[in-house]
Amino acid sequence: MPKLIYKIFPGGNYVDLSIFQFGYEECEPLHSFGPATRNHYLFHYILSGRGVLHSTNEKGETTEYQLEEGQGFLICPKQDNTYIANKKNPWKYAWVEFDGMKARESVIQTGLTFNRPVYTARVLDEREKMKNELLYIVNHENNPPMELMGHFYLFFNALIESSSLRRKIVGGSMRDFYIHEAIIFTEQNYQNEITVEDMAAFCNLDRSYLGKIFKSELKTSPQDFLIRYRMNKACELMKITNHTIGEISTMVGYQNMFHFSRAFKKIIGQSPREWRSKNKLG
Repeated sequence: MPKLIYKIFPGGNYVDLSIFQFGYEECEPLHSFGPATRNHYLFHYILSGRGVLHSTNEKGETTEYQLEEGQGFLICPKQDNTYIANKKNPWKYAWVEFDGMKARESVIQTGLTFNRPVYTARVLDEREKMKNELLYIVNHENNPPMELMGHFYLFFNALIESSSLRRKIVGGSMRDFYIHEAIIFTEQNYQNEITVEDMAAFCNLDRSYLGKIFKSELKTSPQDFLIRYRMNKACELMKITNHTIGEISTMVGYQNMFHFSRAFKKIIGQSPREWRSKNKLG
């Protein structure tokens, strides 16, 4: 096998799951990649040797993971990462980069996340199936795209079945997950000029479907949730800081202070100035 194989997927994009590129590398000692981020999911499986992964979690904190043969690691979209081969026993790994409408849902079932990116196997037979399907894709880049996609689905099924973190998706748990994702996105971005479309795009959902599950589970709309979250943050800032109303307006995502004041009064029942005069600490 060559020391390096790197291939762009030869077919067009598929809707549910789509491969972007795949490959194999026999790394030199201390060979590194990164720091970098990806636009899609990227999974590496370690065929032999050792290495280290430095990866950020949802809070932006970096964690170091010591990895070896038989393990793997997932890099999520927009996640900062660096990975380095061991000096004495550098790793060999195969990888596949992918995305699609069902990618997030499929990844959830593996149990791998921003905060838990390391794959270990609970079922060795399924791990071997996963490895063999991945290597089949790597070694047959000239085969028809639909055939490679078939093997990619087999790879992903074996990845899910073998993962020690595997999660079974039942009932409304996917709805819970999407709501959790939307809330995290709001918490991390409320200060920016985000919209419900941005929330839905982050969750890989249609806006109308996001609205439906919010109404069903939280009894509110995504728009009302975003506004109320911003107003609660504004109250917190007015209570404990000396920032002006105009500054706080900008800090919670409103560039126009009039629009902020109108939204605040509609939700809280008082103008920002009135509320602050009654509630400011000190």
